[in-house]
Amino acid sequence: MISKLIFVYNANSGALNSLMDSAHKIISPKTYDCKLCDLTYDVFKENELWSRFRESVTHNYPNLQLEFLHKNEFEKVYWSKWLPKYSYPIILSVSDEEQDYNDGFGTNSGMDVFLSTEEMNVIMELPELIKAIETRLNLSFS
Repeated sequence: MISKLIFVYNANSGALNSLMDSAHKIISPKTYDCKLCDLTYDVFKENELWSRFRESVTHNYPNLQLEFLHKNEFEKVYWSKWLPKYSYPIILSVSDEEQDYNDGFGTNSGMDVFLSTEEMNVIMELPELIKAIETRLNLSFS
């Protein structure tokens, strides 16, 4: 069973980076390269629908942790020479069960792709992202 979802934005942390990302969203939204940011955040703050969804996940799946990281934070926290080279944005899942497979890097990183960059990039609206997450969570917890 999934114990954690790790949401990794295709953006770096920091006030200057945040300001530049907001400007990019305004000036050239079609070339903005973080679909997760684009869907879940308005120009300056978190989307209200997304905020309510996150609260509902916490309520409906009390043993599921949600972690939100920028790509530089993720690579610092989860750095390992065996960690696959992920593309961003991405949503990863962590299972609380022992894994019996080898991920090809000499160890099992304990993380699986929950929603890939490619899958996320075809999602056009926030309700579609929410539906994709809910569907996969329901399959995982059923």
